[in-house]
Amino acid sequence: MFRVDPQQAVLDHVAKQTATGAEEHALSPEAEAIIAAPVESTLSGAVVVGVAQAVEAALLAALGYGIYKYYVSLGAPEFYLPVILSASLLANVLFNAARTHRIAAYRTVFVQLGRVLGAWTIVMALLAVGIFFFKAADLFSRLWLASWFVGGAVLLVAYRLALRALVQRWTAQGRLRRRTAIVGGGKDAEALIEQIRASASNDIAMLGLFDDRFDDRSPEQVSGLPKLGKVADLTEFARRTPVDLVIVSMPLSAEKRVLDMLTQLWVLPVDIRLSAHMSKLKFTHRAYSYVGDLAVFDMADRPISDWNLVFKWLFDKVVALTALILLSPIMIVTAIAITLESRGPVFFMQNRHGFNNELIKIYKFRSMRTDSADAGAAKLVTKGDPRVTRVGRFIRKTSIDELPQLFNVLKGELSIVGPRPHALQAKAANQLYYDAVEGYFARHRVKPGMTGWAQINGWRGETDTIDKIMQRVNHDLYYIDHWSILFDLYIVAMTPVSLVAKNENAY
Repeated sequence: MFRVDPQQAVLDHVAKQTATGAEEHALSPEAEAIIAAPVESTLSGAVVVGVAQAVEAALLAALGYGIYKYYVSLGAPEFYLPVILSASLLANVLFNAARTHRIAAYRTVFVQLGRVLGAWTIVMALLAVGIFFFKAADLFSRLWLASWFVGGAVLLVAYRLALRALVQRWTAQGRLRRRTAIVGGGKDAEALIEQIRASASNDIAMLGLFDDRFDDRSPEQVSGLPKLGKVADLTEFARRTPVDLVIVSMPLSAEKRVLDMLTQLWVLPVDIRLSAHMSKLKFTHRAYSYVGDLAVFDMADRPISDWNLVFKWLFDKVVALTALILLSPIMIVTAIAITLESRGPVFFMQNRHGFNNELIKIYKFRSMRTDSADAGAAKLVTKGDPRVTRVGRFIRKTSIDELPQLFNVLKGELSIVGPRPHALQAKAANQLYYDAVEGYFARHRVKPGMTGWAQINGWRGETDTIDKIMQRVNHDLYYIDHWSILFDLYIVAMTPVSLVAKNENAY
């Protein structure tokens, strides 16, 4: 049974006051009202589009094979199957070329259906011409071809209308809208807001404005959108309620203001875009990205999103389940050894910062004597620390004490690979980590992990100097900027090696 340390109640209270390492300050009443309001879970447009494509291609292929299997006697499967799969793939390519696999396209009726049916007709025409030129008419049934063409057209119309209804429903619920904060105010922000309402209202849910100016250039409301606070308030706001996108309404010439804003916001796991509507300079089309029809410059991206988030989630769950099965004997033996050596619970729970500074409780095997437990890690463990038991020294050296965190991974609080979550009161050279390292909380733009790039490079264990914690943070930021599934696999594979070769700092 998991046990909360006696100090935990106090630490929980302190932790709830903590958003960025400093005491939480009150936001404006408008901002607090938005935070208090319930939020629907959002869907990734890229994932919706990808799933829609796969389902559509599978339905077309299944229809083509079903017609052959149950209504046609001419020809053999080895001829039909490659043709069916190739035609379904070509149809998907043409649907994409016709720009029908877009969230905006799914919301239309006649434009979408016209392009889809046109592309399907081209596929069937190419298939008929191919059968004719390759003199394969005796291998394929004309009834099958005609039936697949007509049946496929009916299927596509029905599927696209159902997809449209689903997308419209999700849009009305706000699940396909990106929760967006605007940085800036005055006439410039007013023009931006009107452009968003005209071209991207289905894709963006504007929450409010954040601006450091408090004069006539920055009124309390702009086009009906409330001013929620300063730019510094946006950091705390985004940690207390989901924010997907920040659009900055500043001219490119305001270099210092833009830089100051980025310095404050880059620690957040959000996309940051600079609106191009104020720029007098005209760039090539490829220089911009678009939010609806609004041209923007990409200033920062959410580190892991869309399909990458799906792949990361699958990786975590598969590896965690596999590790639990393979390592369960070690975990059972460890639990028995802890029980035999000293009185107290087998497990230890501790508050730490998770994704976007969210508080999580991580599970560990207890490695200290119960009367010496330090739930806040106000004093880091050092070499020969008398608080650590004999079993504790071994499991800390080998990181066996971290294995219960596999349950945190299955709960979705941790990843297998990521920046290690630090205790809230951990210090280096008598300074709290977030005071010692500028931009420390940027490592929380992704979920923390059981192992990471810093750990396999020897930056684990004691952090008695500022240089050590800076090295750890720098490695964490490198990992975030260069993440890939292959990178995760490499780190997992190298973790056992590093435990043997680079464990001199682990006590």
